[in-house]
Amino acid sequence: MTYRLPALSALRAFESAARHLSFKNAAAELCVTPAAVSQQIKSLESYLGVALFRRLPRALELTGQGAAMVPKVSEAFACLVAAVEATRPADEGLLTVHAPPSLALRWLVPRLSRFAAANPEVALRLASDVGNIDGVGSGLVGPAADLRDAGSEVAIRFGEGHYAGFSCELILAPDYVLVCSPELLARIGPLCSPVDIGDQVLIHDESIPDAEKRPNWQEWFRLAGVPGKVDAGGPRFSSAALVLEAALDGQGMALTLRPLVEADVASGRLVMPFDTSLPSRYAYYLVIPEAIAARPAVQAFRGWLLREVGVTMSAAAVKSPGDIIAP
Repeated sequence: MTYRLPALSALRAFESAARHLSFKNAAAELCVTPAAVSQQIKSLESYLGVALFRRLPRALELTGQGAAMVPKVSEAFACLVAAVEATRPADEGLLTVHAPPSLALRWLVPRLSRFAAANPEVALRLASDVGNIDGVGSGLVGPAADLRDAGSEVAIRFGEGHYAGFSCELILAPDYVLVCSPELLARIGPLCSPVDIGDQVLIHDESIPDAEKRPNWQEWFRLAGVPGKVDAGGPRFSSAALVLEAALDGQGMALTLRPLVEADVASGRLVMPFDTSLPSRYAYYLVIPEAIAARPAVQAFRGWLLREVGVTMSAAAVKSPGDIIAP
């Protein structure tokens, strides 16, 4: 059967630009120039006789025809990837896991010995990528620009869970808790109520680019029942791992994700002066290229990860039911 189709490169440029709503980001993904992407889109629009994008001064929008075309084009490329991946030999025992630095350091690394013991046939490589936080960079982070083409690689991503073309599974939906070092608590004396926190140095976590998605001290004080506006000055860090180090060093009070500090609180390196918690607008998701989801190494990691999450959830439920969720 003969198919009348536009150039595959033009369709690929359209699919990438539609996913990113940016010619610049599509160009970075495809390793070409933005002008080349724009030219490919123009040739596709000329072939179809319709406009696929509205080019605004500071934005790019899909037209109705473009939006209607996206799902089937994305599905077609996913099928092509699946066909290629199913044919290409792969080392089934190699698996790379990409994760945000704070989760990799504080939650994942301490547990990996259990994965290795249970799955000696899998050679796991952990890559710590700040780009696996929504809003950092142009998309999912891996050695290849498109994770679907990257072989046996998966990602644990901190964000809102909208990653078209990938299998996406909720892993942890944590809350933020207030922590400080026991040495700091000893210096400032007992804290009788949350209102006393307002007089202390407050550490700010700016690891999430979107300021509206970050942990907010004013919100924490409101949930703790502290009226009025509190002076929320203090040091600001672009990494959650740096926030934790500053808290451990006694530099101030910090709002941190509960799973990242449970071990430190249990060991006495950090303390939680109050039980008030702040829901996170982001959660952790396991993101897997659909073409490799059935590979044994990928399935072994997914099953192990869900079991570890179950242990974390059960432990957290003793103190705070419902704070951490597993699918």
